[in-house]
Amino acid sequence: MRIALSLSLSTTLLATLAMSSSAAAQIPPGESPALGFERTQQFEIEGGGISLLDLRKAGLKMFSTPFNKLDGYGDGPVDFVDPTGFGHRPTLQNNGTFLRVNGLDAQTCMECHSVGSNATAPFTFAIGGAGGSNNNAIFMPRNIDVSDQLGVGHASFDGRYINPPFLFGSGGVELLAKEMTQELQTQKARAAAHPDVVINLVARDVHFGTLVYDSKLRDFDYSGVEGVDHDLVVKPFGRKGELSSVRAFDIDAMQFHFGMQPVEVVGQDVDDDGDGVTNEILVGELSALHIFNTNLERPTQDPLNQTAKDGFRDFLDVGCATCHKPFLNTRGTTLNYTFPEVATDPTQNVFYASDLSQGPASFPVNGQGGLQVPLFADLKRHDMGPGLAEDFGNELDSEFTTARLWGIADTAPYLHDGRATTLTEAIMLHGGEAEFARDNFAALPDANKVQLLTFLRTLRTPVDPASDLL
Repeated sequence: MRIALSLSLSTTLLATLAMSSSAAAQIPPGESPALGFERTQQFEIEGGGISLLDLRKAGLKMFSTPFNKLDGYGDGPVDFVDPTGFGHRPTLQNNGTFLRVNGLDAQTCMECHSVGSNATAPFTFAIGGAGGSNNNAIFMPRNIDVSDQLGVGHASFDGRYINPPFLFGSGGVELLAKEMTQELQTQKARAAAHPDVVINLVARDVHFGTLVYDSKLRDFDYSGVEGVDHDLVVKPFGRKGELSSVRAFDIDAMQFHFGMQPVEVVGQDVDDDGDGVTNEILVGELSALHIFNTNLERPTQDPLNQTAKDGFRDFLDVGCATCHKPFLNTRGTTLNYTFPEVATDPTQNVFYASDLSQGPASFPVNGQGGLQVPLFADLKRHDMGPGLAEDFGNELDSEFTTARLWGIADTAPYLHDGRATTLTEAIMLHGGEAEFARDNFAALPDANKVQLLTFLRTLRTPVDPASDLL
């Protein structure tokens, strides 16, 4: 598939010159970088020189291109002081390319985000979909005890095991998170202005605990904050609530999975990993990828028959909606794209905007001039108990951001690592703060369980997303 971009001659020339000191000087006869030499430049996006359609095509190019070493794929020489960090990891059996157990595990985003529905056999392909169990990322382990040398009764692993989620509807999620962040930052300022007064942290009817500015300590007391980091930035991306935007997620993903270093991380013309290639991912290319991802179609819902309607009532009655809120509302319809991003103030450095009530995303408009985002989540971290806890070695081992249930009918396997192969299994593995809902579900008569599962199976992924770009 070849995706043509409408770029000016000056853009192409600048891009070619930018490559002259790196990959272009090393290209053997008959070979070329997979990205080519027509590179998307940030100044053209900021100047309005590229349409939304062409920006989405440029983003799809970044999403689907199998990067090669002439693009900068892979890490450089091993850093034995930090052998798990980006840029200087060893490769498996010294193959010089792939590692798999700590990234360097794919050549393209599409490889791990391509399942539109696992409810069909064979699975239905979709650009931006979820990943099967074979696509699980094995994140930053230092020790893997496959044969149970420790004698604990199971294979041990001190990293993170991650089943890839789909990207559908991510624009609405990001807009929602940014607005919630602004609310929490306003409440933080209120706490600072009223020392020793307990301020309730609430954003979109989601409670994040309390905050006090202690006048004696001359600092904030964060002991009452829950489900969000102390910076009070709502971070909906990453199973631990680590990343505030799709761009932030993409920056990490490019480095982890491909060893492709963004200019905005390492600097212009800097070969930080020592692989002989500079300017591996340009600022404009990450912007295009961000715009593509956040303008993908949103998940949908099938019409509810009476069984599904009764199942929704059961969903509410057993307490699932305490965390899996059926929808949250935004104040506006426009997602602003910023560079550089300032997580605590998403209004800074805006260079582009997209109306998510229009185009592929087409979120429904609520009665207050914003969007209704039917994500079935609260964008908050919760303790899920020791049964689901990771062994990553920090205080968040048992905490996870509430899984968004939209599209769940099509996205088995379930939970953060895909350990649950059925919806019932996923529900029964809930623990910690979700024990009450799990136990209530377990106590339902079989007929009511069927109703609730029937309702969940109305939550579908979009059909044939991004097809207008092909």
